[in-house]
Amino acid sequence: MNDQATIGVVVALQLEQVLGVLAHIWTGLAAEYQLTKARGQAAEQIEQETDLAVQFPYPEIAKLGWVKPTRKRTEKVLELRRFFGVASLHNLQGVHAYAPAFRQSGRSEVSHEALVAWLRGGALEADKIETKQFDGVKARAALQSLRHMTREEPEIFLPQLEQQLADAGIAFVLLPHLPKTCTHGATFWLTPGKAVLMMTIRGSWADIFWFSLFHELGHILLHGKRHTFLENGIDDPDWKKQEEEADEFAQKTLIPPAFWRSFVKAGHFGATSIESFADEMDIAPGIIVGRLQHDGLIPHNHHMHRVRYKWVS
Repeated sequence: MNDQATIGVVVALQLEQVLGVLAHIWTGLAAEYQLTKARGQAAEQIEQETDLAVQFPYPEIAKLGWVKPTRKRTEKVLELRRFFGVASLHNLQGVHAYAPAFRQSGRSEVSHEALVAWLRGGALEADKIETKQFDGVKARAALQSLRHMTREEPEIFLPQLEQQLADAGIAFVLLPHLPKTCTHGATFWLTPGKAVLMMTIRGSWADIFWFSLFHELGHILLHGKRHTFLENGIDDPDWKKQEEEADEFAQKTLIPPAFWRSFVKAGHFGATSIESFADEMDIAPGIIVGRLQHDGLIPHNHHMHRVRYKWVS
């Protein structure tokens, strides 16, 4: 018991002797006063955070079941604190896992708060997914099977994709797009033995989905477990090398370099040649088209063989 508490008890005993009111009543009144004072301070802090709370896409994350629906600003603060597991929304910038979201300041349409909410939601969803301990050998062994899945529709490949990654220790999370996140995917580690690969239902071009997926796998297989990699099209010089390595991993895994060079050298980029090469590579022809567009070999408005997925969220 500290000195202040001891003095309080001594004074309470003296008041009991002088006024005849039992000491525990005096100490109870003092405790009640402190509690009332603390409640008032807490209410002030909540009120101060209401302006910050409105920066989050609350209706959208409520629709996903991450927070309770409410229109009251103070209730939104409390729900967001619970959702993020923080005592104050101001503390979010100090959370290591969310640092990449707050670094993205190159484009005004990107919302830090939406990115943080998306990452947190992905972590919560990943926590529900049962996976084996991460095994890089298994993950690499699954790459050929994943490449073949590019030829399937989402309702066919998604269960297989989730299971193969889970067997390699990777929780695959596919989430709806949140406004102003402007991202295709993210990777981070929930535990040292469990990686998380997040993808967003943003847009519908199949080739972009698959390139982003293999890009994220590149981060998991090539880079450290301490980092969160968030892909949203903003150049971050601190992570440029890792991003380039992940891009190269995705390109080489989807289309081995020697085969790509031979195909490009032949110079036949018509629909039939693309389909034949895709069959040889055992990948969707739309991925070949996307690569040709990326490399400037065909115009970006030539969408032969490119398909759009119809996501069911």
